[in-house]
Amino acid sequence: MLKHVPNILTIIRFLLIPFIVICLFTEQYVLTFILVALSAFTDAADGFIARKFNLISNFGKLMDPLADKLTLISILTSLVLLKLLPFWILLVVVIKEFVLVAGASFLYGKNVVVYSRWYGKATTVLFYLAIAISILYKGFDLPDIWNNLDLILYYIALAMTVIALVLYIKDLSKLGVINKSDLNKDVEDVSIKEKKKTKKV
Repeated sequence: MLKHVPNILTIIRFLLIPFIVICLFTEQYVLTFILVALSAFTDAADGFIARKFNLISNFGKLMDPLADKLTLISILTSLVLLKLLPFWILLVVVIKEFVLVAGASFLYGKNVVVYSRWYGKATTVLFYLAIAISILYKGFDLPDIWNNLDLILYYIALAMTVIALVLYIKDLSKLGVINKSDLNKDVEDVSIKEKKKTKKV
């Protein structure tokens, strides 16, 4: 059962997206904050569990970064439509994701699969922090200094977005890719490996 937990958490993040968007448009900012925090928690938890117990799966390699992208773009789009965020910030993020998706699709045709890297995750975390402050600012009518902090974090996240794009391109020519054939390899549960080691002893 444990081996399915990371994938279940990833699916939960997909399911949370429409609820987050609905809460934003109905101005339920406190509930929105809770759902965004839950999404961020499941994101961190599925990665931790997958690495800790060696439960990295083919599904996770592909769906985890997709969940990140859809969640982030959905929230940013909602904030733009609600006039809580400048359109150009969303535009930069969309362009970056489009370039990555286009590049990944091209490489997939050449028997190569691209998966999430640490700097991509770092960018997502920065955006989550900025989004959380945006929501708190509206939900609790915080002083303007919080709004300025919000913008500062968005700028830092955007800078990291550009850096991540450059690093992705760099890594694609080195170690940032895996052979598509590797996706056919099953990942063993760490408990099974431990049992094998015990038998050998």
